[in-house]
Amino acid sequence: MSQTYLELNNGLKMPQFGLGVYLVADGKETIQACLEAFKLGYRHIDTAHAYQNERGVGAALKQSGLKREEVWITSKLWPTEYGEGKSLAAIDKMLERLQTDYVDLLLLHQQVGDYIGAWKDMEKAVKLGKVKAIGISNFNENLEDLLQHATIKPAAIQVECHPYFNQHELKKRMAEFGTVLESWYPLGHGDAKLLNEPVFVKLAQKYGKTPAQIILRWHIEEGNSVFPKTTNPQHMKENFDIFDFSLAAEDMAEIAKLNNGKRYYNATLSEQQHFTQWKPAD
Repeated sequence: MSQTYLELNNGLKMPQFGLGVYLVADGKETIQACLEAFKLGYRHIDTAHAYQNERGVGAALKQSGLKREEVWITSKLWPTEYGEGKSLAAIDKMLERLQTDYVDLLLLHQQVGDYIGAWKDMEKAVKLGKVKAIGISNFNENLEDLLQHATIKPAAIQVECHPYFNQHELKKRMAEFGTVLESWYPLGHGDAKLLNEPVFVKLAQKYGKTPAQIILRWHIEEGNSVFPKTTNPQHMKENFDIFDFSLAAEDMAEIAKLNNGKRYYNATLSEQQHFTQWKPAD
């Protein structure tokens, strides 16, 4: 079983597949999930300050015995941490929580608040060696505004993406910058309708895999970075067991027909403004 990598626009190679720890409780649960993932060969953990479990991720890395450079850590700044000077201080606190000298990929979590000031600080953090690559999450309406102000173009953009919403239009918008797409809700929020689509049932039989594995492999073929969340060791193992086969071109074409723009989470820009009020604990 061989992990695949995506080359970012700054030349770094990021493990394409990883573990997401959204809604995983900090402490023992996060530590155990990460350690299990490391044992299976996972080398990418996706966390965020808002997830409130960066400390668990950092503790797991320390306990794993793996070298820091062997594991890719992605985390995210929350809007209450945006602003010149403010974001750089928040990055230092993040490094303390993660018990590391640098974050591999740092994202702006939402497109509200002083994201321009935050981006300027993130660019400074890159120059200081505190962050290796920077990107954005959940940006849409304000995407072009950020791009106009960015000296360093986003290495990655993390958004909802699955066969019902394949984000091909967003990929076209970001193509000139070499920005990699990262997927959250990669399995359509576990939607039974998506998992039981006839095409996935058929391909699961064809390749000797589960429908979920077919969808995750679709992400790999699409060039997406993907990190399904689970604390179940068996599910974790199954999710990672997708590197011993490839989907045929005709299979990919059939899956492409499922794209219908369906989203499982769709907050408007005005609804997102409340993100500027809530403050994660340090």
